Amino acid sequence: MTGPNGVGKTNLLEALHVGSQGFSPRTRAEPRLVRFGEAAARVKLAGTQGGTPFETEVDVAPQTPKLIRLNGAPLASGEELRLRLSALAFTPDRLAVVKGGPLVRRTYLDRMLGRLYPARANLSPDYARALAQRNAALRRARAGDSSLEAVEPWTEQVVGLGDELDRARAELVSVLAPGFRAHAGALGLKDVALVYEERGLTAAELAERLERDLERGTTGAGPHLRDATIAAGDRELRAFGSQGEQRAAVLSLVLAEADLLAERNGEPPLLLLDDVFSELDRGRGEALLARLPAGGQTVVTATDRPGMVTPDLVVEVRPGEARAA
Repeated sequence: MTGPNGVGKTNLLEALHVGSQGFSPRTRAEPRLVRFGEAAARVKLAGTQGGTPFETEVDVAPQTPKLIRLNGAPLASGEELRLRLSALAFTPDRLAVVKGGPLVRRTYLDRMLGRLYPARANLSPDYARALAQRNAALRRARAGDSSLEAVEPWTEQVVGLGDELDRARAELVSVLAPGFRAHAGALGLKDVALVYEERGLTAAELAERLERDLERGTTGAGPHLRDATIAAGDRELRAFGSQGEQRAAVLSLVLAEADLLAERNGEPPLLLLDDVFSELDRGRGEALLARLPAGGQTVVTATDRPGMVTPDLVVEVRPGEARAA
């Protein structure tokens, strides 16, 4: 898709993600998806998955539960849609995976874990709930409203779920890292590394620090405090990478995940790449296009038609209008 800035290219890309995944890649405040002055928004999408046609509808309205349909049948949640259809998005906001703090990288890994291993999709939210209950029990015990015995059941859950989540993230990174290195190398990033600081979690570790946790009213050990390092050589890209290097690193993560999804599902996911050539020189732009999954569909936005490739379809976007060029 091509067109000047501000005409709606990103909105169209966002709509494709909403229609295929049930949520926006740009915001979790879903009422923002509704046009000003309108009561609701609807995205309708048609395509094929594994050679089988499908149609989706996603309805969003303020203060109303989101409604998602697949081939006319309502789904209980967006998770059901994501289990049926695969799509990955790159937007400039995704640079936070490299530039942001540990929470962003943990969240990114946990969402990827759910996409690649659906049976583990609930690990992170289940751990977060157990952790919140343990922290609440610690605060009640500190205030004298309950005993330390009330903390123990939640400690057991935090240990079990936390150790499993830590191992699952480490396993994910070990599977993802080879593809990440290969794609990053092609995009000009040499000697890259993706490392997760797995340490596990034991009951003995939480018992040893119980007094400190009680004093602070929070659990001071576990996977909610871990981080993943993205580096090139001896440089951590978060602090010492250029904008172009950071963009190349995030794109390499997206491409590596796309490879894994294609291997699992038998076909590549839909790739949605917004403003992807910004801050990539021509060589890296050409390398990116060469690394796109074969046999898959990729939608790219740009202000001008890139001269390095002949797309199957060019859509020109103007205010209120999108048409094939």
